[in-house]
Amino acid sequence: MLKTAVQEQLLPGDTLQAKWDFAQAAGYDAIELRGKGDLHFASRLDELKQAAKDGVVMPTVCVDMLHFFGAFDTSLRADAIAQMKSQLTVIAEIGGLGAQTPASYGMFSRRLPPFEPPRSEEEDREILLAGLTELGEHARREGVTLFLEPLNRYEDHMVNRLEQAADLIRRTGLDSVKIGIDSYHMNIEESDPAAAILAHADLIGHAQVSDSNRLQPGAGHLDWPAWLAALHTIGYDGYLAAECRLAGDPLEAVRSIPAFLQRSGA
Repeated sequence: MLKTAVQEQLLPGDTLQAKWDFAQAAGYDAIELRGKGDLHFASRLDELKQAAKDGVVMPTVCVDMLHFFGAFDTSLRADAIAQMKSQLTVIAEIGGLGAQTPASYGMFSRRLPPFEPPRSEEEDREILLAGLTELGEHARREGVTLFLEPLNRYEDHMVNRLEQAADLIRRTGLDSVKIGIDSYHMNIEESDPAAAILAHADLIGHAQVSDSNRLQPGAGHLDWPAWLAALHTIGYDGYLAAECRLAGDPLEAVRSIPAFLQRSGA
């Protein structure tokens, strides 16, 4: 049976402890944190340490920033790397597993005008390898993992499929960098999402879940039994972290996710 988590912004409550009470009652095993920029995540360290002391399970953090380590601008790249290092350090301090980030988000798409980005594919690759290596080495020192998330072609022009993430990660030579898969993006980019999971079994470190329309699992047309069976086949023992929009009553939608995933094979 796979473990389920839910991102903190989807939960009611003014404190992580209150959110955890709701999450547990709904059948979740953990809360996935969100890491904003400007070192906001680090400013929460006392709050997070107290929550951990109170029994809140917080294994992962997903970035919530405006720029990322693949940015075109040198200063923005440097800032994104500093922010990610801080988030990796904080998640380590509270006993977590790691932090998830895409290469970029909303920066450029080859599917929309002007179609040709200002950097060549070779330059993109050099930038990404340098950033992944620096962050991966920091993650290794902290004893946690950096999860690289492929996004769909409309949100990122550089890393869209698991094979692209896997190639970059292998070139770093670091065990502290893994793929953070997302069922929504895979539904768009992978011709066979289950086969992609099987093909890159050794590098999958984290999984986020939402349906084909970015709503809660069960509200779209994604083949959940096949997707979850593939994770079982590769022996994935991490979390399924709900990162989605919500259709219908928000609280009922959040409550529905663990039971739906279990019925579907989790």
